[in-house]
Amino acid sequence: MFDRRILSFFAVLVLFATAAVTFATSTAETANEQKKKAAVVTPLNIAILIQDDLISQVSNELDVTRDFIRSLPAGSRVMIGYIRSGSLQTRQPFTTDLDKAARSLRIPLSSTSASPFNPYVEVVDALRKFDSRWKGINAVLLISDGLDTSRGFDSTAAGYTLDLNRAIAEANDRNVAVYAFYAPSVGLTSRSRLAASYGQSSLNRLANETGGRAFFQGTTGFVSFDSHFRRLKETLNAQFARAS
Repeated sequence: MFDRRILSFFAVLVLFATAAVTFATSTAETANEQKKKAAVVTPLNIAILIQDDLISQVSNELDVTRDFIRSLPAGSRVMIGYIRSGSLQTRQPFTTDLDKAARSLRIPLSSTSASPFNPYVEVVDALRKFDSRWKGINAVLLISDGLDTSRGFDSTAAGYTLDLNRAIAEANDRNVAVYAFYAPSVGLTSRSRLAASYGQSSLNRLANETGGRAFFQGTTGFVSFDSHFRRLKETLNAQFARAS
């Protein structure tokens, strides 16, 4: 009887061990499938533009931005630029070296001394750096508060300023879809919900009218870009599938 109990005990242990291995294998396979599904599947030509006066919390999102760059499929080309007062700082021209592009990201200055009147003049500058010989997918990822104060803080012009119109026209001429992540700057959009809503309205129009998409997390505070990048990958893959 004692021997039978021991044998039964070991049989139960083997059963539990087998079930644990099966569960772990199934969980790992599911995780791999989800990771594969979440990855961008088609090489693309993408300029990542970061407004230099965004709040300091944006610097906490550099690692997830680097992960996104490194996760792009082989053959993708990446440019890194910073939008600041008066100019576009190109940290990395278009390159297929994804790790090099990821390492070129730096912490935003998060200072009003770097504040542009609006991000759209520099967006146009970046769009003009796209190579017309590239036959793949073209995209811009604009990380910005979207606010245009070049002609004052005017509610009648929110979402319909001259430079925004130029950016939309330039993107469409060059067949570049613009995707936007909203983040507040250290200026008006971190203090005023109205300013934040104006900026988001402009980003939304820029994205919608160029075939892209804008991503927001409300008009106040800041959380993270994790969900934005997940939805960006899903959106890109869905658009690639429709185009193929």
